[in-house]
Amino acid sequence: MNQETPISADRADLDRADYDSFDQEGRASDRRVMVIGGIILAAILALTYFLLHRGGAAPVGAGDDRSQLPAVTVIAPGTAAIAGMINATGTIAARREMPVGVVGEGGRVVSVPVDAGVWVRQGQVLAVIDRSVQSQQARSAAAQIEVARADAQLAQANLDRALQLVERGFVSKADVDRLTATRDAASARQSVVQAQHSELLARNARLNIVAPASGLLLERNVEPGQTVSSGGAPLFRIAKGGEMEVLARVGEAQLAGLKTGVRADIVPVGTEKVFAGQVWQVSPVIDPQDRQGTVRVALSYQPELRPGGFAAATINSGTVVAPLLPESAVMSDANGSYVYIIDKDNKAQRRMVKTGLNNGQGIAIVEGLSGTERVVLRAGGFLTEGESVNPKLQTEKRK
Repeated sequence: MNQETPISADRADLDRADYDSFDQEGRASDRRVMVIGGIILAAILALTYFLLHRGGAAPVGAGDDRSQLPAVTVIAPGTAAIAGMINATGTIAARREMPVGVVGEGGRVVSVPVDAGVWVRQGQVLAVIDRSVQSQQARSAAAQIEVARADAQLAQANLDRALQLVERGFVSKADVDRLTATRDAASARQSVVQAQHSELLARNARLNIVAPASGLLLERNVEPGQTVSSGGAPLFRIAKGGEMEVLARVGEAQLAGLKTGVRADIVPVGTEKVFAGQVWQVSPVIDPQDRQGTVRVALSYQPELRPGGFAAATINSGTVVAPLLPESAVMSDANGSYVYIIDKDNKAQRRMVKTGLNNGQGIAIVEGLSGTERVVLRAGGFLTEGESVNPKLQTEKRK
């Protein structure tokens, strides 16, 4: 026979209290789990939003991972007034070089009072040739003048006496005519001798080699004791007025845009000093071998400018208003110059362009761009047309 053990009221109340406490602890634990789960979910959503929107890129559709696309740097060049500069090299030379040689009979040089590198004046004696023989000839010609003058005076006196006697009938008309002819012949001989004497003096004067114009003496190719003659090599070379020039070699395309009168800065090799010059002549012909022409830049006299030296020239080639791109953005092939632009769908598109002036900071684009496009700054050679990319706009100011 089974007997049920009676449960006291106190024990029942204790069991009920334990149950309520356990139930409250369970509910608190569930709330903590829910809070932690909510925080984790929010973090996942925030990380997803950051990955999809980082770098300012537009949201992409599901399954489109833009982080896997190649990142390219692009610029929006705009337009600006661009001062074009042409960099060229060339040699320094005298603008007006004057070779000086023997203009007379020549002979033995007795003195050379000047040396290369000095400034000479027009008419200054550069070299003296021995004239001992020529001087004797000049004295002989002077004596002949006196003889001819005496003969002419005697003939005139005889004629005057005959004219006085012809009135009295002592001298015939024929004698007067003969004496008149004698007087005229004597006067003519005197003129001939005087002309010969003047010629000898002029020849002797030409034995002195003189400067035909003022300028810088570049070369001296004669020494005392040397025998020289006309028709030989020049004995001296003079830069007229000391003026110099740079013979700069410029490409055919650049030569077409140059005009006389524009400024050019010249820096000779071995110095950092800049000399201001001016283009005074643009070559009318192109060398068929290298497709270049010569631009002649005039310079005033400066001791640092030495003919035959090498110099760099920066020539102002005018101003244009156009987009300016770094050289890394412009590429070329057999079809011409081109750039890559990024369209609204972030795809690379090839754009043919026409380049213009290069001012050292970039290349002017005279055709093909308006300046509002997003142009690939570098590494365009690794892109293919239509390729999707992740563009990064360069915002820092280019110097």
